[in-house]
Amino acid sequence: ATIVMPKHTPLIKVNATKQYGAEVVLHGEIYDEAYQKAMELQQEHGYVFVHPFDDEDVIEGQGTIALEVLEELPDADVLLVPVGGGGIVSGIAAAAKLKNPSIKIIGVEPEGAASAIAALKEDHPVPLSEVATIADGTAVRQIGETTLKYIKKYVDEIVTVSDYELMEAFLLLVEKHKLVAENSGILPLAGLKKLDCKGKKAVAIVSGGNIDVLTISSMINKGLVLRGRIFTFSVNLPDKPGQLVAVSQMLADADANVIKLDHNQFKNLDRFHEVELQVTVETNGEEHIQHIIDTFKNNGYIIKRLNSSEILSE
Repeated sequence: ATIVMPKHTPLIKVNATKQYGAEVVLHGEIYDEAYQKAMELQQEHGYVFVHPFDDEDVIEGQGTIALEVLEELPDADVLLVPVGGGGIVSGIAAAAKLKNPSIKIIGVEPEGAASAIAALKEDHPVPLSEVATIADGTAVRQIGETTLKYIKKYVDEIVTVSDYELMEAFLLLVEKHKLVAENSGILPLAGLKKLDCKGKKAVAIVSGGNIDVLTISSMINKGLVLRGRIFTFSVNLPDKPGQLVAVSQMLADADANVIKLDHNQFKNLDRFHEVELQVTVETNGEEHIQHIIDTFKNNGYIIKRLNSSEILSE
């Protein structure tokens, strides 16, 4: 087999595929570009092409997931399923509805690659102008023709989640359940926050663990920032001795553990006699962060909280 994947596919997925004996070709930034390359190779070498999602046999195979879930939990009320090209949600929805017509199927796709919602709106598959998501396994510009038919027939609702919500869900899964999954695989878990499932038996299908160690580290750090467990702020200080000692004392009084300090005499050009200090501390959540802000304010210092996008871009 020759498998074509986007260039930025996690190395763990590439190596695992090679270990099964397949030749791997890396091409393009997203799935759709890899798909075009696969079609070129098919024409050139006369290969038999197996579509990753827009194929009845593939959809049927993925539907067996629903059979396994309902075997263990026959009275499930809601199934949440990731959506990329639509294969897994098509199979699961069709199989689940055959077993239990009253079960609710919710598809969850990334905000930056919401091809299913775009297709439902236009009533036919449409290419997105841009695809931008950390969920690389569901970074699909255009949903399949076949899968759209299944979605229209069997899927009750599709919700989207942001990259920030995915980071939160990743951290929750690691911290509470000691499970590591890839970003596309945790879409359903992130989607749970968008729904009112209180009192219902809801199943979030966590599908796929193709994530490398560096990405895991990055996701944990970013998730900690988003959940208020790490707090980064800047504060302007008079350019005179003793200021770092004062800051250290205030942080100690507020029970904040310092991770990083960046004292830059040349950064603040607006005020000649002031310097900017950037501080990163461990915190216990938003209440603790507010306590730190109040502690500094009571001592005459105004903190500027660095927002998620500023921190995540560094």
